[in-house]
Amino acid sequence: MSDLPRVLIVNAGLNGGNGNTAVMLAQAAAYLAPHVSLAMITLAEGGGYQAVRAELAQADALLIGTGTSWDSWSHWLQELLQEATADEGSTLWLGKPAAVVVTMHAVGGKGVLSRLQGVLNPFGCTIPPMSGLVYSLVNQTVIETSPSAASDLWCLDDVPVLCENLLTALGLRAQYRAWPTDRENFGARWIRA
Repeated sequence: MSDLPRVLIVNAGLNGGNGNTAVMLAQAAAYLAPHVSLAMITLAEGGGYQAVRAELAQADALLIGTGTSWDSWSHWLQELLQEATADEGSTLWLGKPAAVVVTMHAVGGKGVLSRLQGVLNPFGCTIPPMSGLVYSLVNQTVIETSPSAASDLWCLDDVPVLCENLLTALGLRAQYRAWPTDRENFGARWIRA
């Protein structure tokens, strides 16, 4: 067993191991590998939340990657988050640093990033600074055709920054507390008509 911290990488991209999200996560994994123990799950290949839950129990941090589909994350990730609701605020999530990479063809990814970080926080995750980025076909095209115009766009060179911030957050140990959470009736009907 390794004494290194463990990072769980969840590929929630629609195209699984063959998509753009997988490329971004592979780059992050290569950067993180010398510093941590890695576990990787690709939601499109099956397993769902139960597989993620088992790995999350062993993880010290989390890196999630998703594509953008109609201004949202993948259906794989939506299903996982719905199944994980009963574990909100539990030790599976509480205080674990989380980073996010989002890929998109053209538009919508920044909203996905902001919303996903907004969901991970009440699950209990900490969101380190500059631990989320969005990369698109548009970004790549501008970088390739007009590098001087690309200075303020996210690029593949930003992946190591995201990883460094995740590693830094792993070194911060705090005793976080969770507020009371309904773990049994969160799906109950509450409208009485």
